Amino acid sequence: MKQNNLFCKIIVNETGYKDFFLVAFFIIAVYRTPIIKVEELVKENGRASKDGQIYRRKADKRKAMNNSPTPLLRRVADYPASKMYNLNITMRMNKKIVVIGSCNTDMVVNMERLPLPGETLIGGKFFMNPGGKGANQAVAAARLGGNVTFVAKVGNDAFGQRAIEQYQAEGIETRYVLVDGENPSGVALIMVDAQGENSIAVASGANAQLLPPDIDRAAEAIAKAGILLMQLETPMRTVDYAARIAKEKGAKVILNPAPAHTLPDSLLRNLYMLIANETEAEFISGTQITDMDSVARAADIISHKGVENVVITLGAKGAFVKEKGSYHQIPGHKVKAVDATAAGDTFCGALCVALSEEKSITEAVEFANRCAAITVTRMGAQSSVPHRREVDIFMKEL
Repeated sequence: MKQNNLFCKIIVNETGYKDFFLVAFFIIAVYRTPIIKVEELVKENGRASKDGQIYRRKADKRKAMNNSPTPLLRRVADYPASKMYNLNITMRMNKKIVVIGSCNTDMVVNMERLPLPGETLIGGKFFMNPGGKGANQAVAAARLGGNVTFVAKVGNDAFGQRAIEQYQAEGIETRYVLVDGENPSGVALIMVDAQGENSIAVASGANAQLLPPDIDRAAEAIAKAGILLMQLETPMRTVDYAARIAKEKGAKVILNPAPAHTLPDSLLRNLYMLIANETEAEFISGTQITDMDSVARAADIISHKGVENVVITLGAKGAFVKEKGSYHQIPGHKVKAVDATAAGDTFCGALCVALSEEKSITEAVEFANRCAAITVTRMGAQSSVPHRREVDIFMKEL
């Protein structure tokens, strides 16, 4: 998408229950999110409003309508003023972020507690959300102001088509979201208890077929990216290959090693940053984490494997940062947790956005902590990810 210094994007979200689909014996309530988007905008009288939110559009209704990726996209001027809330502006002047990763449909059961092995519990509430760690992080980065391209693979089915439409509605570049004609889209089965803890099982489907030749197709986007963000829900050889290509092109390669997996030295040497939770950090370092000293020890071990910067997330306690030779503990925020499913993904996406805006690593982690704190107060994966405006309000209330 061609952009210039006057380019920005207005997105208005209205969430409601409008469509129901019968898929694979499930009656699924699909959250349809109409999004109003104007692609080309220009400042009125050379300036924006005081809070930087309002820009005037070019008077070209047909172009705005014809460029809309889905019928859900309408011109701002055509939308009732009473509906215009949750307004977000994204100035596309930061470095491009490429996210390579998984795309799943999350089927969630909300329960009082998680069942024990062999136990069946009755009475949980069911709902469905778009998910997958790659998709979650791409959506988080886009909502928080990032210029995002997503590289993924979906099945030739309703889940896959719906996912692509949703990414486009979020303003994500989807030309490298490929369709696999032989494998279904990925699915995750998630149980969440009353304290927000979760248990997740994933059927990878098309995600497992995202292979190095697919990365070659996205070589142009990777070459133009300032940041490449990846996880481990796609094949390891693909992640390793993409990291090498991106490092050669000068991009900062950031890995969220989830789910925990043995990492080849070739991959670790190409990482600008590794973002791991305590469990993942223990797995990679071989060190049990019990206190802040052991957190620092684990970060040292990971760093010595060739990783330039290490961030270990600590849940409500915030995050620990090893930035080359210096150490920082960034405190978290006290909130009432409802569902932690997408907290880590929001953290990763937010951190990349902050880095793309030339913030320091500690500033980026502080921003990511705030975004993740908002996420855990809501149910669902992508449905819980905040927009930049919400984070700004949260910061003012601290």
